Amino acid sequence: MNSRELRKSFLDFFAEKGHTIVPSAPLLPSAPNLLFTNAGMNQFVPYFLGEEEAPFPRAADTQKCIRAGGKHNDLEDVGFDTYHHTFFEMLGNWSFGDYFKKEAIAWAWELLTERWGFPAERLYATVYDPGEGEPADFDEEAAAHWKEIFRNAGLDPEERVLRSGKKDNFWMMGDTGPCGPCSEIHIDLTPNGDTKGRLVNADSPFCIEIWNLVFIQFNAAADGSLTPLANRHVDTGMGFERVAGILETTRNFTDFSHPPSNYDSDLFTEIFAKLSELCGQNYGQTVPSGTTGLSPEENRDVAFRVIADHIRTVSCAIADGIAPSNEGRNYVIRRILRRGILYGRKLNLEAGFMGQLFAAVQSSLGEVFPELKEQAEYVRRTIESEELTFGRTLDRGLAIFSKWADEGKLTGANAFVLYDTYGFPFDLTQLLARERGLALDENEFALEMEAQRQRARAARKTSVITVKETDDEDLPETRFCGYDLPEQNEFPTKALQIIQDDKTLLVLVEETPFYAEMGGQVGDTGTLFTEGASHRITDTIKTADGAIAHVIPATEDPTLTPGADLRLSLDRERRARIQRHHSATHLLHHALRGHLGNHVRQAGSLVAPDRLRFDFSHFEALTSEQLEAIEKEVNQRILRNDQVAWQEIPFSEKPDDVVAFFGEKYGAIVRVVDIGGYSKELCGGTHVRQTGEIGLFKIISESAISAGVRRIEATVGLDAWQTFHQQDRVLHEISRQLACSTADLGDRIHSLLSENKKLREAEKREKQKAAAHTAGNLAEKPIIAGKLSVVCAEAPVDNAQALRQMGSEILSRLGDYGLVLLGAKANGKAMLACFTGPGTRKEGWQAGQIIRETAPLVDGKGGGKPDFAMGGGTAPNKIPAALEAFAKKFNEL
Repeated sequence: MNSRELRKSFLDFFAEKGHTIVPSAPLLPSAPNLLFTNAGMNQFVPYFLGEEEAPFPRAADTQKCIRAGGKHNDLEDVGFDTYHHTFFEMLGNWSFGDYFKKEAIAWAWELLTERWGFPAERLYATVYDPGEGEPADFDEEAAAHWKEIFRNAGLDPEERVLRSGKKDNFWMMGDTGPCGPCSEIHIDLTPNGDTKGRLVNADSPFCIEIWNLVFIQFNAAADGSLTPLANRHVDTGMGFERVAGILETTRNFTDFSHPPSNYDSDLFTEIFAKLSELCGQNYGQTVPSGTTGLSPEENRDVAFRVIADHIRTVSCAIADGIAPSNEGRNYVIRRILRRGILYGRKLNLEAGFMGQLFAAVQSSLGEVFPELKEQAEYVRRTIESEELTFGRTLDRGLAIFSKWADEGKLTGANAFVLYDTYGFPFDLTQLLARERGLALDENEFALEMEAQRQRARAARKTSVITVKETDDEDLPETRFCGYDLPEQNEFPTKALQIIQDDKTLLVLVEETPFYAEMGGQVGDTGTLFTEGASHRITDTIKTADGAIAHVIPATEDPTLTPGADLRLSLDRERRARIQRHHSATHLLHHALRGHLGNHVRQAGSLVAPDRLRFDFSHFEALTSEQLEAIEKEVNQRILRNDQVAWQEIPFSEKPDDVVAFFGEKYGAIVRVVDIGGYSKELCGGTHVRQTGEIGLFKIISESAISAGVRRIEATVGLDAWQTFHQQDRVLHEISRQLACSTADLGDRIHSLLSENKKLREAEKREKQKAAAHTAGNLAEKPIIAGKLSVVCAEAPVDNAQALRQMGSEILSRLGDYGLVLLGAKANGKAMLACFTGPGTRKEGWQAGQIIRETAPLVDGKGGGKPDFAMGGGTAPNKIPAALEAFAKKFNEL
């Protein structure tokens, strides 16, 4: 049974048992406390917590998981054994208040032994038995079910059902919340299979846990007490790669003579085959006993396993929208990719090979995870771009690492230099150091990193408004009623609280049409009226507590007190301009996804009165044709004057075609903004009612802000018209100066550039001719000193290239015993260049040494190789004296 058949068999089995087969959740988790989706149960947490009602009583799936950071981190172990991975699939079945221990245990046994043919005599089960101070009681119920199963199989239940404490057999979601005992199934893979359970939970590769059945039946309180849950659940997880590896290694349980390995399964066959093709070496299945002192064969096989694991991780992560970058989970993916590239060096592979492995991953996993096919171009191009970037600095970084390691200077501070300058993640440097038996001071590295953050913070000159602590435990809640602009100019409301903050006051009211800055949209401005005065509202913000605060300059107005009647006047024209830009941002987002692909993901935005800024994930610069097509589509949508509508619905009822990104935190009730039925996004901002209100849309610029993230800046309405007007005015001015119409401007500029190019080429030829003539004259009058012919002169050139060319020309005319030292002035600085022939060098004259001795005479420095060297200084007026001092050495010979 190959891996595809195995996966299908699992899902088919549980479908027969009444389970709904659900797709894998993305690797980008919805829970804010997770780096990656790391277990099958992640997507079902709201059901276990009672936050949402499960739409089905039973479910099963295969879940993509990454464990490479935080509590679950297998990164450092990958490659050095045959069963750790950063990416893996977890097969699982769940019951939400439906069946419990009896069915879960019986079905697990049925699938393993009857469907898949696992030898019953090699299987063991563990059940929970608390140690001293550990929660709950012995899981008598699970133990009884297992004993009956083993007894019916003709096996001794006392030998087969093993007890274990909290560490291995009690599952908790956190310090508090749902929890319960679990039961693990282990298989004995020793040649004779007769260990009688001695290797269970003994960290032996010959006795492996293959399935964990979790029985969620308690709720843990903060004081450590447990109370039974009204609804009991089942959560199981099986390591797919482990089972596939066991089936392949044992030849479907017919041969137990080989050590078990997950990497033996066909999940890795195509990757290994492509890797062998690229490096000319074959995977040999060797496994080292440690992480240092590896043989050449062990180094090769570790590299094969690391690269195969890492390309699966990186490919699936990028397909799910986690592109490599320098922050959070995205940086973890960058580290994993760069770790794979580094291991490629052990196979003599240059950066660029990882992108070529993606097709093998797509072939192996694309059928079950279709996003690998849908996002294939984006994934491949992103990997290639990352490899190109790291490849530029890898060799230099490795050379510096080796130098520091050889000199005993490999410190945490130097590891930071490798990180900051050459893109080496700390764990990569740590890996290289470990291979040499060296240790790195991680604390020293962390101090350097924090110092850099402090420098960055000091360089940012920002003004942040914060709310000082008040005596009230919670700030009052303000009702926002500004999605539709109020008909009256002045909106009546009541002051709830006034907070002093430096030179401003924060005014909290009962109800307001003012939008507080959030989600990229800037806050509203306007005027606040009291009984005795008016105050300019300079901004509207959300406090740390989530309250809407109107910012006004500090005032002594006695009528501005809690409970006072107020009137708010919104700057309606400014708000209208903001709304145009916000709705245009949604149209731009829709157009980008349509033209570039669904991998486009918002990475940040700014919606202001005069412009919009939209950051998005994409692997390369947009072409002028793409930008033109996107701009055209947005304007076409505007001209259609489509309706813009919005509604609030429970997040769980969100239609599938509404854009909502995993990793974003949404509330139970969300607001859907629908433009024309084609652009649907979750959004809390304000918008126009018809797209025609937006007016003209114009893209101002497109640029990169980091690897894999692009930025478009654009403007709409009269602001866009102003942009066109300014550009038109510039074009007419250029046309006037070039004496042609704007229609002929392109041809006129092309003509001028061609003429200019010809003139520059002619000038260059004349300069070269003059330089050759000068070189000839100088070469005819050398200083003769023994065998040497020496030219020491100031050259009539104004750049380094011309100085090199002249010196080289003179030396060619002087022959093997020629020596040339030239000086020249350029941009107010002194330049020096020295050339020596092979005979001259035999006589002991080295160009680098000559420059090192002469450059200080022009208040500078320099150096180079024995045959050619250059230097410079800040005193061009000292060039004649410096050259004369050098020439004297030969005049005196």
